[in-house]
Amino acid sequence: MNIRTAEYPRPDHFLLHLSDTHLLANGGRLYDRVDSTAHLAQLFAEVEASAGRPDAIIITGDLADKGEPDAYRALQGIVEPAAARLGARVFWVMGNHDDRASFRSTLLNEPASDEPIDRVDFIGGLRLITLDTSVPGHHYGAVTEAQLRWLADQLSVPAPDGTILAMHHPPVPSVLDLAVSVELRDQSRLAQVLRGTDVRSILAGHLHYSSMATFAGIPVSVASATCYTQDLNVPVGGTRGRDGARTFNLVHVFADTVLHSVVPLGEYPALDYIEATESARRLAADGIRIMPAGTLPAFRESPMTTPIRVLR
Repeated sequence: MNIRTAEYPRPDHFLLHLSDTHLLANGGRLYDRVDSTAHLAQLFAEVEASAGRPDAIIITGDLADKGEPDAYRALQGIVEPAAARLGARVFWVMGNHDDRASFRSTLLNEPASDEPIDRVDFIGGLRLITLDTSVPGHHYGAVTEAQLRWLADQLSVPAPDGTILAMHHPPVPSVLDLAVSVELRDQSRLAQVLRGTDVRSILAGHLHYSSMATFAGIPVSVASATCYTQDLNVPVGGTRGRDGARTFNLVHVFADTVLHSVVPLGEYPALDYIEATESARRLAADGIRIMPAGTLPAFRESPMTTPIRVLR
C-alpha cells in the first residue's frame, strides 16, 4: 500500500483563547440575568470533556466586570483548577473593565501597582507577549510610547517559534458603529513597531463577537465573550447585546501557519459520531499518516518534480 502523508503534521503548540469573562463578586449577574460565572465553568467542563489538552490558556481581558478582588478570586477558582487538570499554563491579559492594582495583587501575586501590565513568556520556543492596552478610567484602548519602546526591544530578537501577541483592544475595524468610541487609538504607531517582526498572530477580545482581519500584515483573531455577545444582525448602525451565542477559540500553531478555530459554547443534537480509534483505523486503511509535531509540512518535504506551467 502506498502511504500518503497528510499535508500538515500535528501542531507544535495548542492554545485555548477566550475573552471577556466579566465576572462579578459574590456571584453577581450581568444585567441582573447573565450568570457569567456559570458560563465560564461550563466552558471548561466542555473543554475537559473533549480530551483536548492545550499548552496554555490565554484570556484576553475584561476578566472582572468591575475589577473587584473577589471577582478575580472567583475567576482563579474556576480557571486554575481546570488548567491544572488540563496540564496548561494560564496567561491573564488586562482589559478596560479590569483594575491594575487588584489584577496584580490577586492574579499575579505581586505588589499592587497602577503601572501597565506587560509581560513576556515562553511556551517552549513560542514567545507570548501580553500587552496592556487599558487606559484607567476609560473604555477605549491605547499603548504608550514607553510600551512601544519596550515592545520594540522585545521583538528585536526573533523567538525560535515566533511570537504571539495578546492584547485586549483589537487593532481592527468594527462592523458596529458605536464600537469606534472604545477602539484602540493611534494604531499606526503600533503598526510601525510590529511590521516586519516575528509576530505571527495577534489575539484580542473586547468586541464580544468573533472577528478576523490583518494588521501590519499580521493575522488578528478576536475571540468573542464567554458572558454575553453582540448581535451582528442588529439593524445597521445599532448595537444589541444578547444572552447567548457564546464562543471560545482554539489556536493551533504550526511551522508554517497559525490556525484559529471558533467553538460555540453549548451542546447541540449530534448527527453522527466517529470515535478517535475509528478515525485512526480509517486513516490507516486509506494509507494516510499524520506526522508528529516538529515535522515539516509535506509540501516542504517534497519539492515538486514537475514544474507548473502558468497560463497567460
